[in-house]
Amino acid sequence: MNNPIALLQGRRGDLAMLIAGLCLPLSFAPFHLWPLALLSMLLLFLGWMQVSAKQAFWRGWLFGVGMFSVGVSWVHVSMNRFGGVEETLSMGLTLLFALFLALFPALAGWLVRRFRAFESQPFLQLVLLMPVAWLLLEWARSWVLTGFPWLSLGYAQIDGPLAGWAPLFGVFGLSLFTVTSAGLLGYLWLQGKAGLRRVLPLLAAIWLLPVMLNTVDWSEPTGEPISVAMIQGNVSQDMKWRPEQRIPTLDLYANLSRENWGTDLIIWPETAVPALYHQIKPFLHAVAQEARMNNSELLVGIPVYDEKEKHFFNSMLSLGGTEKFYTKRHLVPFGEYLPMPELLGGVIDFFQIPMSNFERGNPDEQPTLRLAGQLAGISICYEDAFGDEVIESLPDATFLVNASNDAWFGDSVAPHQHLQIARMRSLETARYMLRSTNTGVSAIIDPKGDLITTSPQFEVDVLKGEIQPRTGMTPFAVFGNLPVVLYCLFSLLVLILISVFRPTRN
Repeated sequence: MNNPIALLQGRRGDLAMLIAGLCLPLSFAPFHLWPLALLSMLLLFLGWMQVSAKQAFWRGWLFGVGMFSVGVSWVHVSMNRFGGVEETLSMGLTLLFALFLALFPALAGWLVRRFRAFESQPFLQLVLLMPVAWLLLEWARSWVLTGFPWLSLGYAQIDGPLAGWAPLFGVFGLSLFTVTSAGLLGYLWLQGKAGLRRVLPLLAAIWLLPVMLNTVDWSEPTGEPISVAMIQGNVSQDMKWRPEQRIPTLDLYANLSRENWGTDLIIWPETAVPALYHQIKPFLHAVAQEARMNNSELLVGIPVYDEKEKHFFNSMLSLGGTEKFYTKRHLVPFGEYLPMPELLGGVIDFFQIPMSNFERGNPDEQPTLRLAGQLAGISICYEDAFGDEVIESLPDATFLVNASNDAWFGDSVAPHQHLQIARMRSLETARYMLRSTNTGVSAIIDPKGDLITTSPQFEVDVLKGEIQPRTGMTPFAVFGNLPVVLYCLFSLLVLILISVFRPTRN
């Protein structure tokens, strides 16, 4: 058998890293080729062996360039189609974003090769050091500069055997098991039959235990089922904020809601109302009164202006029962607010993005609203990408709601990737999720992360169904990302101590 490390020497190896990164996004939605994540990481780990720290950084960066230039290509759609940025410039800015994100796998590669003491121990390199380095940098990407956890490897595994680990360790746990498996396969490739005794028991534990765990019910029913209807208005992003479109949009949502009076909960998606709260109070009060008369409750996406503080907020408003707001707490940099406004003052005006000067809601407020007699954990759009924030609504919340506006991404892979992220939140928390979007994909997701029903994209639709509120806490809901991060930090500390007390031999 050819030595894979020898095959990956020189420029041929560099090219292989780029190709592996380019292929990795195919493991995510809408392609769902989840084994590709294993194969891509296997190739990267082998490419990091027997090279200098500088070369490992370069190879990790090439891998990241391929991964993110394909995986977040939808950023170009947002800027070009809806931000008014010229096509060449928007493509260049998207590439710059990918080049920045590529620094995270690059730093992981550099970190790996700083541990020269393990040069003669491929098992420690492939099964402990490389997975830990990758996971720590993937986790860092989820919070550095407010975080961008998109394309975390664990999301690709939601339809694979590893999914059963999610209620215990969350998406980063799935990422860790993915890269550890890749390292084990890499070790087996290097050692051949001699490595079977070490590798097979570990692979069996990683891949068979979650199949059994997937049969566990981590939550239990509470209360009566809730009938729901989610209104998907399919109002194009480039039309949404035009003054002449306001009345037709309001009439569309109101009329579709009237057709579904008697449903326990009716949801309009993020910023479904193309006006500020104070501008259309009479309309909202009239619709709320209709809802109460018909035993329905409304949850409406609407921007809010605080006249006293002179701040805008991206909010969800409950109507029909008591009127109460949930205000988005985790905003999208450059999309919803401008970091360092004194330095970057003209950026928002240049991109012509409407409603891009939001303030974040109070992070200390509990992200729940009482809807149809139950407490619901609310997230708006991008917020559902942060599992450690979603679990803040538990154990009080008996179901989850994510209201989103994926119209920004057009007919790209982003709405499908975002739906996959939402599915992970249901699986981690063992809760139903109602995902309401402007143009699709709206969905009802069950506590196992499976899709019960979805809406077609780019069509006016009312997605109807029934959910069962649930109570109980998964291990992930209790501990969040702490166990996985502590495991990685402890492992890194052990590796550092080993390398200090057993220096590299010349």
